[in-house]
Amino acid sequence: MNTYSEAISWIHSQLKYGINLGLARMEWLLKELGNPEMKLKAIHVAGTNGKGSTVTFLRSILNEAGYDVGTFTSPYIETFNERISINGSPISDDELIELTRVIKPLAEELKKGEWGPPTEFEIITAMALYYFGNIRQVDFTTLEVGLGGRYDSTNIIQPLAGIITNIGKDHINILGDTIGKIAYEKAGIIKEGIPVFTGAKQREALSVIREETEKKQAVLFQLGSDFSIENNESIPSGEKFTFQSKETTYENLKLSLLGRHQTENAALAVASLLYMKEKKLLQLHEKDIRAGLKKAYWPGRMEVLREHPTVILDGAHNAEGLEAFLSTMKERYSKRKVQVIFAALEDKDLPHMLPLFKKINAKVTFTEFDFPRAANALKLKEIAKIEDAAIESNWRSLAERIVSELHPEDVLAVTGSLYFISEVKPFIVELLREKYQI
Repeated sequence: MNTYSEAISWIHSQLKYGINLGLARMEWLLKELGNPEMKLKAIHVAGTNGKGSTVTFLRSILNEAGYDVGTFTSPYIETFNERISINGSPISDDELIELTRVIKPLAEELKKGEWGPPTEFEIITAMALYYFGNIRQVDFTTLEVGLGGRYDSTNIIQPLAGIITNIGKDHINILGDTIGKIAYEKAGIIKEGIPVFTGAKQREALSVIREETEKKQAVLFQLGSDFSIENNESIPSGEKFTFQSKETTYENLKLSLLGRHQTENAALAVASLLYMKEKKLLQLHEKDIRAGLKKAYWPGRMEVLREHPTVILDGAHNAEGLEAFLSTMKERYSKRKVQVIFAALEDKDLPHMLPLFKKINAKVTFTEFDFPRAANALKLKEIAKIEDAAIESNWRSLAERIVSELHPEDVLAVTGSLYFISEVKPFIVELLREKYQI
C-alpha cells in the first residue's frame, strides 16, 4: 500500500460487504490492535439527524478551551480524510496510507474467520480509534454513530457521555418501522452509569430512552426539561438563543449555522460539556462556549456558498432533515425567488419526504446522480405528485443553467442526499468562481 489512491481504493472495495451490524468483528480487530479505544476520553453521539453538527459544536467549544479534539464523522463532504480529523483538520494522505497498512492485514485475516470480512465502516472506525489512541493522542474524541447505535461499530467505546440528538424514521428497513423500535437501537449507546443527553421529543422515544437509562443506572438529561432553548431568533449571520438550565443561563448565544434545529444541537453540546465541567473532567469558561458556538462550521448543512445571489447546500436526506430545511427556507427566504435542486437515495422514505416540497413556494427540479442506490429523477417526481416540478437527469447541465441565470436576489438551494451534496459542492463552487471571478 504505497499510494493514497491505492489506500482509498482498498477501503472502498469493502463496500461490497454492505451493512453487517454487530460488534464481534470490531472486538477482534481492536484486540489485535491493542485496544486503543481504552485510551480515549470520548463523547458518543447518536441520533437520526444533527449528529455531525453536534460533534462540530463539541469540538469547536473544546478547541476554544484549549483542548485537542479528534472527531470521527460520516459521510464526508469535500475529502474522504475529513472523516478522521483533529481540531477540524483532516488527517494527511500519508497518515491514511499508514493506517491502511496497519488495518489491511488484519482485515484479510478476519475475512477467513467465523465472523467474515469487516465492512467499510468498521475498517474506517478501527482506523480512527487506532489513530486517536496510538498515533496522535488527543485530549478528547467525539465519535458519530454510523447507523443506529446498539450494533454500530462505534459502540465499542466506553464514553464519558452519550448524546442522542433526536429520533426520526430513517433506515426503517434496518432499525425498525416505528419510533419505539428506532429509539431502542439509538438507546443502545447508553452505558452503565454514563450520563445521556437527548433532544428526542416523541413520548414513545423518550419512554424507551428512559427505560434504557434506568436499566443501566445512567442519568438522563432531556432538552426541554433539564435544559432548554429560550428566545430563539434567526439573525442574518445564523441563529441567536438563550441556553437555560437549572444552574446556568447564557443569554444571546450566537451560531453561524442556519436553522432552529441547530440551536437544539448546540444546546445538547453545551449541556454535556457543562456536566463534564461539573464532574471536573475538563475546564471550561463561558467565553469558550460563546466563541466555540459562533465559530463552529459544518459543510453541507445549510451551508451558504454565496450571498446575492444566495446559493445554499443542505444534506436534507430524510423526512426530518427535509422538514428542517423547508422550515429554515420559509423563515429566511419566503419573499425571494427560490429554486431547489433535489436528489436522493431510493432506499429513503420517499413517499413521506417528497410531498413535503408542497410546503414551500419554490421551483423544484428533481435530478439524479451516479451512485449505486440513487433514485431516478422521474421516479422522484412521480412520488412527489407535484405537477409543476421539473426533472433533469444531468445535474451538471442543470446546475450550469440555473447558476448562469441567477439574479442578485434569487436563491438556489441544492439539497437531498449527503452523497449528492459531496459530489455537487466542488462543481458549484467552480461555477460561482467563474461567473463572479472570485
